[in-house]
Amino acid sequence: MLRTTCVQLLPAQRNAALRLAGASMICSSRPKRAFMSTTSRPHEPAPASSLTKPDGVSTVPTMVRGDWVLFHPVYTPEEVKAVEVLHQDTRTMSDKFAYGLVRLSRWGFDLVSRYKHKEIPADSTLTVAELRKQGFLLDETGWLNRILFLETIAGVPGMVAATLRHLTSLRLMRRDSGWIHTCLEEAENERMHLMTFMTLRESSLWFRALILGAQGVFYNLFFISYLVSPKTCHRFVGYLEEEAVLTYTRCIKDLEAGRIPEWTNKPAPEIAIDYWRLAPDAKLLDVIYAVRSDESTHRFVNHSLSNLHVSTDVNPFALREPDMYVKGKKISFERVEAEQYVAESHALMRKRTEAAVAEGEK
Repeated sequence: MLRTTCVQLLPAQRNAALRLAGASMICSSRPKRAFMSTTSRPHEPAPASSLTKPDGVSTVPTMVRGDWVLFHPVYTPEEVKAVEVLHQDTRTMSDKFAYGLVRLSRWGFDLVSRYKHKEIPADSTLTVAELRKQGFLLDETGWLNRILFLETIAGVPGMVAATLRHLTSLRLMRRDSGWIHTCLEEAENERMHLMTFMTLRESSLWFRALILGAQGVFYNLFFISYLVSPKTCHRFVGYLEEEAVLTYTRCIKDLEAGRIPEWTNKPAPEIAIDYWRLAPDAKLLDVIYAVRSDESTHRFVNHSLSNLHVSTDVNPFALREPDMYVKGKKISFERVEAEQYVAESHALMRKRTEAAVAEGEK
């Protein structure tokens, strides 16, 4: 999917725009790329203050939808079902270190949250309440705690990486080759996951304190680690996203099996409907499918970036990204595949630019 949307202009206007842009305009092959909402919603009464809302979800007026977020994928119903649980093999010592650190973090969080994944016996006749009591299932609160904690941590790496690469670009006075935008988009996307699930319940002071401490430690550790080895950090995030895909896959499985009855037929939050361009009658299950697809995107992108020379190579996803049939079923691009993908993107860009120029000259 190309990362900008083709603007419908008159031929003369299009020709002028192309010349001003240096013939660099790219048209989207997937018009569902999120840019600005086309849905029409009735104006809702403004809160007491136009600057604040008590839930902190959004301060954007209801008539302005969608243009307050960065570009991000919007998936078809078929794409969200294409995601598979995958694992990147550890091939170097840094890979092994990154994977071991993710496993250690997962173990620590499971210990603190008293969670242990247990497969339900195939011949089980236990009720949902009995399965929860015996530790086979998480209840609604348990799932939300895991998701909220995961998303507050997952939103850190992209912002750290973008900040450091931004400062490096300023300091060395050279271009970044597209890495900053992708890292920012990841951070924004993870934050929107958090904003979505925060609409389901308010977190306790203890839980917020836990997040505050974890985020403070993780931010600074990741900041220092990225200065030392960006490649290892992107691999770490890739493995972290593998765990996220696994978590949401299990959540989807339980939800579809009726094992989270509190969420059965629960309407999707409005912020999610707008962000992922879901149907007006979308359910929470549709939201979780979209979130899992996002995590699959981050898994694929970060593992692919880790396969590159992080200080010299162009970000292959700066112009476009593969669809979910690639990102959901393939763990990453090897460096040679990324190089081929960049060449294909440039060829496609030239072809569409030439077609737009030819159309404008008619």
